Amino acid sequence: MAEAADIQGTPSPARRWLRRTGALLAGAPLLAALVQLPAAVPAQAADSNTVSVALDSLSPSAPTDGDTLTVSGTVTNNGKQAVTDAHVDLRVGSQVSTRSAIDSAARHPDDLNASLGTAVGGKYTEDFDSLAPGVAQQFSISVPVDKLDLGQDGVYPFGVSLSGQTSAQPWEQVLGIQRTFLPWQSSEADTRTRTTYLWPLISTVHVTAKTGAGELQTPVFLDDDLAKEISPGGRLAQMLALGKDLDVTWVIDPDLLASVDAMTRSYRVQGAGDTTTAGTHQAVAKQFLADLQDAVADKEVVALPFADPDLASLAHNGTSVTGSLSHLKDATDVAATTVETVLHVTPSTDFAWPVNGAVDPSIIKVATSAGADKVIARSDSLQETGGLPYTPSAARPIGGGTTAVVADARLSMAFQGDLTKADSATLAVQQFLAQSLALNTQTDKERSIVVAPQRMPSASQAQAMATAITALQNGNWSQSQDLAAAAKAKPDPGATTKIPSSSAYPSALRKQELPRTAFEQIARTQDKLDNFQVVLTNQSRVVTPFGRAINREMSTSWRGRGSEADSFRTGVESWLDSLIGQVKLIDKSETKLSGRSATIPVTVQNNLVQGVDHLVLRLTSTMPTRLEIGGKAYYEQPVEVSGGHTQSVKFSTSANANGRVEVIAQLYTEDGQEYGSPVRFDVKVTEVTPTVMLVIGGGVLLLVLAGFRMYTQRKRAAARRAEEGDGPDETGENTPEAPRTPETPEGLETEGPEETGRAGNSDAREDRLQEESGARSGADDPEQPSDPTPDTAPESADPSGTGERVDR
Repeated sequence: MAEAADIQGTPSPARRWLRRTGALLAGAPLLAALVQLPAAVPAQAADSNTVSVALDSLSPSAPTDGDTLTVSGTVTNNGKQAVTDAHVDLRVGSQVSTRSAIDSAARHPDDLNASLGTAVGGKYTEDFDSLAPGVAQQFSISVPVDKLDLGQDGVYPFGVSLSGQTSAQPWEQVLGIQRTFLPWQSSEADTRTRTTYLWPLISTVHVTAKTGAGELQTPVFLDDDLAKEISPGGRLAQMLALGKDLDVTWVIDPDLLASVDAMTRSYRVQGAGDTTTAGTHQAVAKQFLADLQDAVADKEVVALPFADPDLASLAHNGTSVTGSLSHLKDATDVAATTVETVLHVTPSTDFAWPVNGAVDPSIIKVATSAGADKVIARSDSLQETGGLPYTPSAARPIGGGTTAVVADARLSMAFQGDLTKADSATLAVQQFLAQSLALNTQTDKERSIVVAPQRMPSASQAQAMATAITALQNGNWSQSQDLAAAAKAKPDPGATTKIPSSSAYPSALRKQELPRTAFEQIARTQDKLDNFQVVLTNQSRVVTPFGRAINREMSTSWRGRGSEADSFRTGVESWLDSLIGQVKLIDKSETKLSGRSATIPVTVQNNLVQGVDHLVLRLTSTMPTRLEIGGKAYYEQPVEVSGGHTQSVKFSTSANANGRVEVIAQLYTEDGQEYGSPVRFDVKVTEVTPTVMLVIGGGVLLLVLAGFRMYTQRKRAAARRAEEGDGPDETGENTPEAPRTPETPEGLETEGPEETGRAGNSDAREDRLQEESGARSGADDPEQPSDPTPDTAPESADPSGTGERVDR
């Protein structure tokens, strides 16, 4: 059959004909013997590929009239025997008319038992004297397209084969082949497909909820992997370099922009434990953003919700958790602002993109809940059921003012898998172009087709995509179109608009979803954030980084990385707990109350950079019949504490009986939510006894009587001096009378100067006693709640000493 194929094609040179004839004659006896065996192996095909053929490049990928096709690659002898008389041939098969036929042919590109096609022959071959075992040889063949004998426009199977013989099989045979497709559109088609290719610029989560304490709030990154992606040669850097020259629709995750923008300034990278190191890729980040701004300046940009939330996970596992949908709305609201701020373009935010375009009613409902009215689906999910003989346009009205933009599954999935080898990338490009041309030849109706590739293509996948898009844009059967235009295109009346049921959602995708417990943890973190933010004087310092971190917890990029997702969520919640714990009550030990009333101080410590207010401190007595606070079972006072300070709040208490009473101090927000952990301490009440009261009362009575006696003595002495004094002399001054010394009966006090002096000394002593008594009384006066509360700098948070005494 190999010989027949050569005869039917271009005649071989005489030398090759003689060589092949000699080989056949030499092997005639063996062939005669083989005829006698049942199920003999055909001469043109071995049981397995002795030689592997790699098709490393085919240029141009979609030739037109007048082009010269250059094919290059590698042949490798995988057998144990040398291959002699080897030659590489180009082969062209019969036109493939359907897309499914292309799928079928592409499944086994190296199958020797399938149709080999017609060898071009002639001088368009490459000979090898011998292929040693394990040795690879490169080849390159250039042939004018008109020598390929292509017929009408369409898709043709195209193969590269190696023929030769071995000592074990000494006859001419095909030992290896590699098939692909050659799209042939010799001139511009009468009707061209309008093709929209999405170019996704999306990465994984890189930024934590942590920020530095300074005014700039230096962000902390999980790792420095993003710097690798945006550095020259990195995945995102290559996506950017390739995409700037393509007519594509950019689909961007605003979180990526925010993360790279944060890298342009001071940032930290998380290390082992709680350590961080300074980030050093500011220049790389600035260059990446500058290049991206130039690339998208005149292009359509679609902004996904911030951090690209997993719509399917949210629909299947999150909607039953209160508040989950609100995060999607927040992520959508911040998307446009982020893109405009960083890239200086206005993006479209009305497109939702579920994972792999897989949809069901719940996903559609969630996707449109945040304002999007267009959902990017895929044709392997929203499958055609109307029997259309062609692929319909992407736009489908699915009710409620929502449009499903259905991407073509074959084209969208063309560049998945490992494309690091040149031959696999070449095959992917040729199959993509073949499917695109076959789609265009289905009908003369003009259609709008959307291609939505995987979210995060590798560098090699992106390179293959760019090669295919370039060929498509230079081809004769397709023209580029924006996504917005594709969504507005007139729908095909016969195209399906029925959304598949939830049971039809792929189980493989469902297994990768975020579980309900993830959304419960997100809700718990949000509740803590809500309670925390109301006490802050500068809420944005906390609300913004934690709000974005919560968006990142729902990212689609966590699919297939469940443990990393759990770790990230736990890290966010733990960091929030740590910040909340910076505002707390300082522990107290037992307090002794030696009297009926006293004040008890409770200290609030704020180790945050910013101040806190809108807090209420409640002190509660567990036994109000024994100890009252503020005249009742509990008392509350508002609290304000500056950043890095402590504040003592004093409570007036009154004791009714002896004994120990447990007292509970608890902070609350103004709306009644508990804040932080309570502080419990005992108050030991020592009430004054009746005997002590009698002693104190007797002492007070003696003091009163002594004071009265001194008072009457002074009055009596003053009266005597007034009666015995002389009248005024000529000068108008009183002349003191000489002192008299009358006999004084024993036991009676005298009223002379000595007695007067003693009385004066008694008065002075009384004055001093009163001053000292006043000083002591003032020192012992109980402090009142209205007294100014001291605001102090940070102090030790250790509990007060054992047996703290509170005086009356």
